[in-house]
Amino acid sequence: MSEVSITVRDGVQVLKISRIDKKNALTGGMYDAMREALTAAEKNDDIACHVFLGDGGCFTAGNDVNDFMRRAQTPPVPGEKIRAPSTDFIRTLPGVTKPMIAGVDGLAVGIGVTLLLHCDMVIASDRATFRAPFLDLGIIQEAGSSLIGPARLGHQAAFELLILGQLWNAARAKETGLVNWVTTPEDLEKTALGVAANLAGKPREALMHARRMMRGGTPAQISEVIEQEVQVYAGLFRSPEAKEAFTAFLEKRKPDFAKARARAKT
Repeated sequence: MSEVSITVRDGVQVLKISRIDKKNALTGGMYDAMREALTAAEKNDDIACHVFLGDGGCFTAGNDVNDFMRRAQTPPVPGEKIRAPSTDFIRTLPGVTKPMIAGVDGLAVGIGVTLLLHCDMVIASDRATFRAPFLDLGIIQEAGSSLIGPARLGHQAAFELLILGQLWNAARAKETGLVNWVTTPEDLEKTALGVAANLAGKPREALMHARRMMRGGTPAQISEVIEQEVQVYAGLFRSPEAKEAFTAFLEKRKPDFAKARARAKT
């Protein structure tokens, strides 16, 4: 089975992340598969909406750190657009014109959280958890969440999630508006697919216009913020603190940022 299974039925494209042994952590190839599916769907009139799901009781643990660090070893070329499967996937999101639904069970970490800010409805199981530990890794938030996070959740809640890195349960996520409905794990997929089927059965042209007019921020505005985030993110990734954070993560220890800063000064 592919690590991202993509199926289309009755106007609904389902993108299910299925790398269970790694808690559905995303590799470059998985990002490419999702990006290609979203892009192709824009030209396919048979597809009315998308549903993101995770397999094995987990949405996604975010980036596969080993894969991410291996691809990030090559420094960006000055004056050239920073390219990576993860950033190319993120750049696709503002241009998606068809509704996106997410069904979140278990862990949603990093991109597993910021992706939800692009979704039109999010259904979570009562055991779902949400965490965006960007600053703990010495980097910043991504996917245009600097703009759409405060617009959707309010500044304080967005700061709590994206900057403080607070772990949210399903109840807190629903309270802030990140999640629409909370279900049991057993009912999650059925509920998310039911919402998608309902949307796919509505007048298609009216659906596209209605969604477009309700989106917070134009695609161009969100894309501009994404590029700003990418530039800052890339610079910080090579900072002493980020190197210490990622090394500590791989070594399964607590990072020592003070020592990292001191080493950088010598």
